[in-house]
Amino acid sequence: MAKKPKKAPAEGEGGEAEAPKSKKKLVIIAAAALLAVGGGGGFVMMKKRAAAHAEAEQAAQPADVRKTAVFLDVREMVLNLTPELGQDKARFAKLRIALELRDAKVEAEVKPLMPRVEDSLQVYMRELRASDLAGSAGLYRLREELLRRVNIALHPARVEAVLFKDVIIQ
Repeated sequence: MAKKPKKAPAEGEGGEAEAPKSKKKLVIIAAAALLAVGGGGGFVMMKKRAAAHAEAEQAAQPADVRKTAVFLDVREMVLNLTPELGQDKARFAKLRIALELRDAKVEAEVKPLMPRVEDSLQVYMRELRASDLAGSAGLYRLREELLRRVNIALHPARVEAVLFKDVIIQ
């Protein structure tokens, strides 16, 4: 059997059929490349914007505040937590924190009021359950609540942050 020679595609048949498929592929590839470049550019812009915001926030603080922050340790607290429903076993928390103050002048105002701060923290912490302190979200909420209570106890003076040194739940 002799092989039949393949017919060359006519101008109107195969030539036009191939062009739309290749154009479709080209459009899809171009759109994907554009999306990748645009997404990467957006990510870079967001990072630059966040860095600029952090710099502006730091620049807004006076230079002496950034350099002269004082950390005041609060006495270590060991206290029993409220038991979970249906649980008879007592749970304990051991907590060591430090207060971040703006400068030494604020430290001089805060030191005489430390018994008031410790009382405020003890009263609040005894009402907590171990489940309230579970995970990073629990510690974040605890930090925010302790900061609020400390600032209420020291009212004319102000604490910038409450920092955890040790948190042990047993």
